[in-house]
Amino acid sequence: MTIEDWRARIDALDRRLVELLSERAECALAVGKIKNARNMEVFDPEREKQIIRNILRENKGPLDNDALRRIFERVIDECRQIENK
Repeated sequence: MTIEDWRARIDALDRRLVELLSERAECALAVGKIKNARNMEVFDPEREKQIIRNILRENKGPLDNDALRRIFERVIDECRQIENK
């Protein structure tokens, strides 16, 4: 494959990632509504730890666990922000 082929593949993967992140954010909005109706706190540290454990258990590389942790901590943080809406 050429560099252009690899870049086209990366672009396609980026589009899929945007779709998946948007779907995850929609789920976070739904969870936020449920939490609000039940007067629950948005921040749930145990749930966030569970998410990270699940992600790391599935990691087969090439990103190491620290890299995935940083990425998902950011995703979780952004989703937590929209749960407040």
